[in-house]
Amino acid sequence: MKTKISEMSSSELQDATAFWLAAFEDALDRTDTISAADLFLKDSHWRDVLAFTWHLQTMSGISDIEATLKQTLHSVRPSGFQVAPERTAPRQVFRAGIESIEAIFEFNTLMGRGSGVLRLIPDSDAGGAMRAWTFLTSLEELGGHEERLSESRAGGDAFKREWGGDNWQDLRNKACAYDDHEPAVLVVGGGQAGLGITARLTHLGVDTLIIDSHERIGDNWRERYHSLVLHNEVFVNHMPYMPFPKTWPVYIPKDLLATWFEAYVAVLELNYWSATTLESGYYDEYTGVWHITLCQNDGSIRVVRPRHVVMATGVSAIPAWPDDLHGLKDFSGEVIHSGSYEDGNAWSGKKALVLGTGNSGHDVAHDLCASGADVTMIQRSSTHIVGLAEAQKPYALYSEGPPIEDCDLLAVSLPFPVLRQGYQLMTKAAAEVDKEILDGLGARGFRLNAGVDDCGFQMSYLQRGGGYYFNVGASDLIVEGKIGLLQYSEINNFTPDGVKLDNGDTLSADLLVLATGFKNMQETTRSLLGDAIADRIGPVWGFDAGGELRNMWKRTAQPGLWFAAGSLAQCRIYSRYLALQIKACEVGLITAKRD
Repeated sequence: MKTKISEMSSSELQDATAFWLAAFEDALDRTDTISAADLFLKDSHWRDVLAFTWHLQTMSGISDIEATLKQTLHSVRPSGFQVAPERTAPRQVFRAGIESIEAIFEFNTLMGRGSGVLRLIPDSDAGGAMRAWTFLTSLEELGGHEERLSESRAGGDAFKREWGGDNWQDLRNKACAYDDHEPAVLVVGGGQAGLGITARLTHLGVDTLIIDSHERIGDNWRERYHSLVLHNEVFVNHMPYMPFPKTWPVYIPKDLLATWFEAYVAVLELNYWSATTLESGYYDEYTGVWHITLCQNDGSIRVVRPRHVVMATGVSAIPAWPDDLHGLKDFSGEVIHSGSYEDGNAWSGKKALVLGTGNSGHDVAHDLCASGADVTMIQRSSTHIVGLAEAQKPYALYSEGPPIEDCDLLAVSLPFPVLRQGYQLMTKAAAEVDKEILDGLGARGFRLNAGVDDCGFQMSYLQRGGGYYFNVGASDLIVEGKIGLLQYSEINNFTPDGVKLDNGDTLSADLLVLATGFKNMQETTRSLLGDAIADRIGPVWGFDAGGELRNMWKRTAQPGLWFAAGSLAQCRIYSRYLALQIKACEVGLITAKRD
């Protein structure tokens, strides 16, 4: 068999994958974990998503892989490894600059059905034999507790009707009222994270209630600033069970998305209480039940007792107001946070300052400029700028041909070290493409960076939640001088009329928009559930030592408390795994406390 991947035919790619999977399963059948681990490169990575470990974790290097196989093999009993016949066939790809055979496979465990992704490259230390570079094992469904889809959905294939009794709407009203039963899961927040996990749980047969403080479903997008559209393409942004129509624009307007949220709740039969806030709550360690006090729109109080609470309030829930702006209390103009900004029409002909140079700061400044305001951006720290076209490159997988289910699995399969390397290569390439605008910004005094660890916007988002901008035009306006630029280090203090600079000049302003980001979801938890629980779980978001997002989509130190947040794509992909864990808790396969 050829060892140069680019010269291999489709059948040879298939055979190489099948040979490796057979050898791996044979070693596992013999409980020979050493031989199984020897099928991996020295510099290899195995990411397991629930299938072997019931965690989201990555093992790197042969010794770590062998140790985990040895620890889990008896309880998991994996079998049936084969190239997935109904999915994208093995193919030659470049990931993070490395050529490999990329193949989707399937397997079974005692818990249920699994899928995975294997990437093979020739090992020069083994005479060119194919060895695993990256390996994903992912639990797809629990045996006996599959999603209620198609023939397995509620009602089965028999036509049933209670003549003279409750119809569908009556039953929906009763289910959503919770007058005679408690939800198993309370989801706090009705954005894409809350809707996605509720849809998954509902169709796994787990009674789930969403609450949201807004008056209307979708208001968490509808009430944002007037000109907002998503900055990544529609192809990657679908939601569980209901992909967006092919007629939709490439960049989704906020109001269209908000309308979709309303339809999503209705047609997927999700239980949703709008205009409802979580006032307080505590967890009964003895019974394993939460006692959550809710305040509804009419002022009435309800106490619900779920076994699980999912915080889906998002990474943009509590605005961060800087406390180091000397003299700000003296400023007589209007001060708002970017999270409350709507549109710039009221500020036409007036002077505005925007503090912060991330996506929100640029969008607000762009909107103010387009509305006729004299706007200046204040830069506090260097910012990563990337052109809109180049910002879509990390999602190029979704335009390579595989169906979205396969793309989602492939996206999950990239372990942190490989992801980091790939982002660095893409960031360097994007800088070459965007060189003209970046040079222009530098000439204007705008301070640039290449993102966290030179990984561009993706790692900045995953580790900081911001610090970057997709250029949809504001960078050009800065270069052209139509949007002013001021470094925060040049400011001495705020005055009633604006800001006084170190050189003695004064820059007057009628409006100050603080585009200064949002607090960590740990602080949202603190405000709703108290210090003890917030301190117990620790920070939410950003990477832990193993390269996984902290406390996201998995069990936490607080039993029965879970977190869901992120982009539409993240919420679609990882809601599956969060729902599987909660279902596994409900049927007694795992406990709700992180081990």
